[in-house]
Amino acid sequence: MTKSRKYQERFYRRLTKDSDLIGQEVIVKETDLFIFAEKDIRPITEGIVIKYRAEIEDYIKHRPEFMTSLEPISQDPLGADIIKEMIRTTGLAGVGPMASVAGAMDDFVGNELLAYSKQVIIENGGDIFIKSDKIRTIAIYAGDSPLSNKIFIKIKPEDTPLGICTSSGTVGHSLSFGKADACVIIAKSAALADAVTTATCNRIKKKKDIASSLEFALSIKGVKAAVVILGKDLGSIGDIELV
Repeated sequence: MTKSRKYQERFYRRLTKDSDLIGQEVIVKETDLFIFAEKDIRPITEGIVIKYRAEIEDYIKHRPEFMTSLEPISQDPLGADIIKEMIRTTGLAGVGPMASVAGAMDDFVGNELLAYSKQVIIENGGDIFIKSDKIRTIAIYAGDSPLSNKIFIKIKPEDTPLGICTSSGTVGHSLSFGKADACVIIAKSAALADAVTTATCNRIKKKKDIASSLEFALSIKGVKAAVVILGKDLGSIGDIELV
């Protein structure tokens, strides 16, 4: 990825303001995290990221289809916990294992970091892990849609930890077969939210697909809510408060 393209895709980080927490970047190869925590935990985070990246990279060497398959693969009782979770959640969503890699990294890194900071927010390519002691609002970035950055999701502290993941057929470089400007899934697991948002976004080609795609998302156990933006059209379903 070129520097300019990376800047364009990450510019929204400049719009994030959580003055009670310290913002910090941790970059390890392709893993590019922006973290809010109660103190500087970058060295700790980097070590945790390296550990989980190594588990994923080693498993891909052992089982290449984990990287390349666009469909669910069979569970592996000998796989590391992050591998098992990626296989489990993408199996529920009906997509390939790597569709949950960003969310899974958020989950595993975020949960470990809670030993060092009671509040942790991790953004990883539009996929978010959040554990907060106060109400937070998260803007939905939807590319060229007139609704971009005008719709916010209200997150209550009692609902966290929570995963909030976004997929788009028009923004970014991730593989998508859909046309939605933004598809957001909220779930107790960021890995599940990541997998389901990929599957849901793939289903949306036209306005008429929004309702059925939202129903599909909410039908998956563990999903709390979903939002879809396609041009000037918006749909939502589940336990969610938009502001």
